[in-house]
Amino acid sequence: MKRILPLLFLLTACGQPLAPPTRATTPTSATFSYRAAATSGAAVYAVDPAASLIAVTVRRAGLMARLGHDHVVASHTLDGYAAPGLGRADVSFRADQLTVDEPDLLRVAGIPSERTPEAIAGTRKNMLGPVLAAERYPVVTLHAQRKDADHLDVAVTLHGVTRWLALPAAVQVDAAQMTASGTARLKQTDFGIVPFSVGGGLLAVADDLDIRYRIVARRWTPAAKP
Repeated sequence: MKRILPLLFLLTACGQPLAPPTRATTPTSATFSYRAAATSGAAVYAVDPAASLIAVTVRRAGLMARLGHDHVVASHTLDGYAAPGLGRADVSFRADQLTVDEPDLLRVAGIPSERTPEAIAGTRKNMLGPVLAAERYPVVTLHAQRKDADHLDVAVTLHGVTRWLALPAAVQVDAAQMTASGTARLKQTDFGIVPFSVGGGLLAVADDLDIRYRIVARRWTPAAKP
């Protein structure tokens, strides 16, 4: 049987929802590094998942695009640390706990939000299984370094592939918290994902993914749990 191409079920699907959300875990080595930095007096901030968001807009393409749907995939499980004075941050989130087509996020992306719960659950189940292989690659990691006043160099590890990207970023830091926000456009093929296409491209998923993110981190010390 021909291999199922990634993001096939982002167009249409049916099925049941997966397990309840689980927070991502920052690698022990990174936690130790930031703990050591904080102990030495550096300002270290811990990501607040309740205030942070990564949203990915997936667009349909092809002459028969009207038969498919656009989608918004999002993470509310961000975890990690940032040390602005050292010019670096490490953030991770659970690929197997991504949400699909939250009404508010669809509206922000300008996408009609009439989706049945069954369609949303099915799209999510199939996307995380045959598409992203989230059981095999459950965690997405981001290692960021300050590039210049308006950009971060970010090593993104997704679907078992790591790529360095220069991402636009507005960073604000004060004594209590740090925020980083911006938008970017990534290609699925950069991470070994082949965009879905049938009929010689008449119905397809666009290679480009539009990313919107806002990461909020609170001042942290080793004595306080993030």
